[in-house]
Amino acid sequence: MERIGKGLIAGFAATVVLSALMIAKAMMGMLPQFSAIALNAAAVGQPGNLLAGWATHFVIGTVIWGGLFALLVDVLPGAYWFKGVLLGLLGWLAMGVLYFPFVGETLFGISLSPGVPVATAVLHIIFGAVLGAVYGIMAPAHQAASRA
Repeated sequence: MERIGKGLIAGFAATVVLSALMIAKAMMGMLPQFSAIALNAAAVGQPGNLLAGWATHFVIGTVIWGGLFALLVDVLPGAYWFKGVLLGLLGWLAMGVLYFPFVGETLFGISLSPGVPVATAVLHIIFGAVLGAVYGIMAPAHQAASRA
């Protein structure tokens, strides 16, 4: 399977895991003032349209981050899961300094709650670890063994 295809599959799998964690966060009442899905919906001009928010979430996780991982996998250091964590941290940084201001929030969403930067960092680290691990499972055996 080609590199980008693997990245898209890994990105989708990581986005599914991230989504489950986001739903669990909401069900537990954690940071109710912060909903990435609501922010996504507003960002694409569909405030209140949660379907648009979820679609945007899956495009970002699957296509953008999955594809980017596939392109950068050979230059990132470490095992596949660690490469993913590094990319996840890059995603967290991008969300904090680009995305939050783009949707009208403060850097890292800190005005929503001091817990938002921490929660989003943890979620991005988990996303990245899953992204890298799933990609690594699909890598040829000789590559997986040399990069474990």
